[in-house]
Amino acid sequence: MPSLSVCSSSVPKCYSVWLVFFLLVLSTLTTYANDALTVPQQLKFSDNKDTQQLSLSWLGGATTTFDLMILRTELNETIFYETISVASNQVSGQHQWNWTSAEPLECTSLSIKIRSRDGQRTSEWSNTQILQGHDIPSNGNSQMYPQDRVVPVGANTTFCCIVEEGKRFTSITSGHPAMNTTRLSRRSYSATVVNQPPSEMSGTNILCNYDSATRLTGAVVFVGYSPMPSDFVCETRDLTSAVCQWNEGRKTHLYGRRTTHYSHKKKKECRLEQWEGNWTLVAVNPLGQHSLTDVAELSHRVHPFAPANLSSVVHAWNATILWQWKYSSYSSLALVCKVEVTSHEYSAKRTFSGVGLRSVVLSDLYPNEDYTVQVCCRAQHNFWKWGDWSKPFSFKTSTTVPDAPDVWTWLNRDNTRQVIWKSHGQITGYEVTFWSPDENQQHTENILSDTYAAPVNFSHIAAFSSDKIIATVVAKNKDGVSQPASVLIPLHWTEREPIAVSRAVYMDRSFPLFWQSNANATCGYVVEWRDAYCTWNCLVEWIRVAAGNNNASIESANFLPGVRYNFSLYSCSSEPAKLLQRWQGYMQELVPSSPVLLSAHQKDSNIVLTWEEIPLVNRRGYLLGYNIYIRNGSQLTLLADWLILEILSSLGFTALFLVIVTFICYKKRKCMVHIVNKPEWVSSKEMLVVIPEEDEDEEGQRMGDEPVDTDEPSSLRYYNQVVDERPKRPSFPDSSASSASSLDSASTDVTYTGIQTSGSSLVWSPDPQASSEGHRPPPDPAVSYGSGGGGYRPQMQPRAPVEDMDLASPESPSEPQATSAGGYKPQTSWHFDSSMETGESGGLAPSLGSPTSVASTQFLLPDGEEHAEEKRQLSSSAATWFTNLLSSTKP
Repeated sequence: MPSLSVCSSSVPKCYSVWLVFFLLVLSTLTTYANDALTVPQQLKFSDNKDTQQLSLSWLGGATTTFDLMILRTELNETIFYETISVASNQVSGQHQWNWTSAEPLECTSLSIKIRSRDGQRTSEWSNTQILQGHDIPSNGNSQMYPQDRVVPVGANTTFCCIVEEGKRFTSITSGHPAMNTTRLSRRSYSATVVNQPPSEMSGTNILCNYDSATRLTGAVVFVGYSPMPSDFVCETRDLTSAVCQWNEGRKTHLYGRRTTHYSHKKKKECRLEQWEGNWTLVAVNPLGQHSLTDVAELSHRVHPFAPANLSSVVHAWNATILWQWKYSSYSSLALVCKVEVTSHEYSAKRTFSGVGLRSVVLSDLYPNEDYTVQVCCRAQHNFWKWGDWSKPFSFKTSTTVPDAPDVWTWLNRDNTRQVIWKSHGQITGYEVTFWSPDENQQHTENILSDTYAAPVNFSHIAAFSSDKIIATVVAKNKDGVSQPASVLIPLHWTEREPIAVSRAVYMDRSFPLFWQSNANATCGYVVEWRDAYCTWNCLVEWIRVAAGNNNASIESANFLPGVRYNFSLYSCSSEPAKLLQRWQGYMQELVPSSPVLLSAHQKDSNIVLTWEEIPLVNRRGYLLGYNIYIRNGSQLTLLADWLILEILSSLGFTALFLVIVTFICYKKRKCMVHIVNKPEWVSSKEMLVVIPEEDEDEEGQRMGDEPVDTDEPSSLRYYNQVVDERPKRPSFPDSSASSASSLDSASTDVTYTGIQTSGSSLVWSPDPQASSEGHRPPPDPAVSYGSGGGGYRPQMQPRAPVEDMDLASPESPSEPQATSAGGYKPQTSWHFDSSMETGESGGLAPSLGSPTSVASTQFLLPDGEEHAEEKRQLSSSAATWFTNLLSSTKP
């Protein structure tokens, strides 16, 4: 029971505890509910495939910051994820945002979801919305997007290719190598064409390539410019309506339904029935639009039509030209009209003005002359532009009494005179009268109508004693006779000094001439000109200049390039015309029409060039000098006659002489080689063959009277270190008459180098090839040096002095000589003795070295046995010749 009393007493407190607890829980739940972000609801989208844009809308409450994610559905690849700030619409409470895709929306399916964000806190993602692409399995055909897109020049465009189901993709091309591609899904691929140039009329093709393609898959893109017309202007021609024109501007490269359209329907002009004063032109094509505006008052834009239906009322000296206007409104319009008048020798423009002008009067015309006129007009006030020219209209003036001719006189090169004149109108003939005012005598001639000159016949006026006559010319036609025109002609040439000639320069289609005023020119001046090349019956033209003027501009349709013209200025007075000044000039200078005739003459080492002056008619310009060009070339003709033949002949003879001399010297050199350098050598004999000497010396001394056995080798006398102080006679190797006993001819100056005492002996053996009998004698033992030998042993020294041996010296004029049939071989018998021979002969050291000639530093004897084989092959003929030379006697 006590517990009941406690519980009952604490009931109010329990309720209070439970109430506090409930309020705390409710407060916590309310705070949690307030802290949680609202998940976006009712996410919707709409797509615009032309602009590749998605328009998204959703309900997100008061939240203004959201995370937007867009993925490629099939590969689950995120292509867009950003935090965006979007305020809600005050009316609908929805949030709206637009997203533009880089690829066409048809390429692949896209998944879209969104969530709310507040700082770092985010809500749950909304339900995912999917934009279905064209690459779904149910659509298995190949496709490419975008199709027929129009883009500006320089733009980048991304294309996608959806490959046919079961095929393998290879590339995307656009007229050049394949582009880099990106895979969007299992069957979809994309590529971007950058900086596109203007396309052709049919557009630019983009192709999708894959293996085993049965049909072509691709897209066409049209690349061009937006319209930009210019020069938009409106004017009136009938004073009521407006005609507007403009320039299309640059070429847009868009054709067909993509071409530019104008608000006035036409491309270059339009016509509005009423003048509004304010016009706007709008040009539109798929890439944009451009507008132009023009504002003007009607009276400021008047462009008249051409006058129509021209007619004329003609007289002899004037004519009235009439025309009509296409619109009657022109009758109240103040106009200015210009009339262009043209005839055979005349052209001018004349201006007239008036309200509603319909006719003009042309004065100062010539009778019986053909004329052609054209008329065009403009508004006199607020000038805008000249109207159109009318069609040409022709008429001919009436005939009347002729005007007085314009008479002048001309002096030919042979000092004969002519009277020349100019006339106008229809002429039937002329009457020329020569008369002397002092004697009142005259002579009259009738001239045909097509003649404009009459010679002064001195036979008819020979009776005139005056020094001048008057020539009078009268023109006649069916209407009457003209007033007479006269010129005073001097019968004698009175010029004393030639007049200096100046140059006239052609400019602005004329020759401007200037001169000093002359007090005697009471009736003015006459400027005469003609072709400077002409000498007889020349075409002479002239003009008259009023007194007081000191310049004239000479124009003529007869001026030709390359022709020199002479201009002469004469004074006009009561006396005969006096020459005041002369000029000459070319309308245009040309190169000479004929070459310079050049001739050349050789004078010593100089060339004299002469040429003739170029004729005046062939110069065609002023000669400033001559250029002489010198060129060496085979195409030029040599001016010296026969010079080439003489030079070639001299060279030929010289060459022939050198060939002959060379041949002779070569043959002689070959003989010398055989004689001196390579004598015959018998390898089987190590000895010198004795050369027989039968000739006497120069003093007639002989060696002895005893007979000589030709089979017995005898010593050959040789002179060692002999120097002959007398002048040496030349040696002729081909002479067989040389004496071996003469010091001059048989002595040989030889220098021996390194000669030492030798115990060996030299032996002579006959040369079987040099023997005149052609047989080989048996070998003989060595021959010792005794009194009978008398020969010199140049390569050794005797073991004991030989008393009867007489060595030659410069003081002994002669010496004993021996005869040998074998011939002397001075350069073929030297050998180093072997050691065995040295021992047998007493142990003397072998002799070293070789003799040398005083005329040469070459050794006369070979160095060793290595030359033995070479020496065996010498010519037998040379050895025989040399043997005969040494063995011959002087006759």
